[in-house]
Amino acid sequence: VQFVESGGGLVQPGGSLRLSCAASGFTFSRYHMNWYRQAPGKERELVATITSTGTSTDHADSVKGRFAISRDNYMNTVYLQMNSLKPDDTAVYYCNAGLPGSPWASWGQGTQVTVSP
Repeated sequence: VQFVESGGGLVQPGGSLRLSCAASGFTFSRYHMNWYRQAPGKERELVATITSTGTSTDHADSVKGRFAISRDNYMNTVYLQMNSLKPDDTAVYYCNAGLPGSPWASWGQGTQVTVSP
């Protein structure tokens, strides 16, 4: 199992980024996919989740209305569109498979998102 996140960077408040996560080593289309984030000095938190078929999504209250998770089961890739970014969104973002809140043991390197003037 492997997750490779990309798309992070430095952005000003109010800006946008689109994160991607390429997954391999398992049957991608059979599993929920999730985005987590970990800010400095804080525990990792669940940001968004999407069902195996992509028909249902859910987002943490802190990002609801600003972030949107999606997936492409042909490309084995999950995305996180992030709009109206705030400094509090600064964190390393990771994707993972499985039921929300029950991530698999394998983690990728993550992608750093920094929101700063």
